[in-house]
Amino acid sequence: MQKPERKPPAAKPKPPRERPGARAEKAAARRDAILTAALDEFSAKGFAAARLDDVARRAEVAKGTIYLHFRDKEALFQELIRSELVPLVGKLETIARIDLPTRTIAERIVDVFVDEVFGTRRKDVIRLIISEGPRFPQIAEFHYRAVVSRAIAALRGVVQHAIERGELDGDALVRFPQLMMAPALLGIVWNGLFDRFEPLDVRSLLRAHLDLVFAERRAP
Repeated sequence: MQKPERKPPAAKPKPPRERPGARAEKAAARRDAILTAALDEFSAKGFAAARLDDVARRAEVAKGTIYLHFRDKEALFQELIRSELVPLVGKLETIARIDLPTRTIAERIVDVFVDEVFGTRRKDVIRLIISEGPRFPQIAEFHYRAVVSRAIAALRGVVQHAIERGELDGDALVRFPQLMMAPALLGIVWNGLFDRFEPLDVRSLLRAHLDLVFAERRAP
């Protein structure tokens, strides 16, 4: 009796080929999720009390995945500063080099701050640095070198140029460019502490500050 002919087993379907770049996109998405979760944890508990286990749970990743991207909790905080604030400093430096009247440049800087810092979670990063910096000086130093020192240099250049063109008098703002930044920091602190009692229009606050800075030149 002739044996029935055996059919070869059906070939297993090949898994779909991963799209080029998909792996890198997934890794970048996980990294962004970790940074967002870290900001949530740091904001809720403070830097010292926040645990990487809780960051991992918020980000829906294994704790080991965090170490694939960041050396430790401090490196995670530094990356929040680098990714959220350093690009804004670059934009500030670009605006500061534009050949326009100083008041126009200052108004553009105000708009960038209100729209891209105060109107986003970047303000939470700055608020964290204000609250945690005294206890963790290495974080404050990183923020100063990566962000603050560059912002001060850019503002000092703007003010110096304004004085040379006769748009401002005196050298107080050259010696203390921090005065230009002070109302912005006030807006962030006020928002965190008192905004629910008395909301503050930060854009109007900053423009009022510019009115004071340029008032002498407008006086008859």
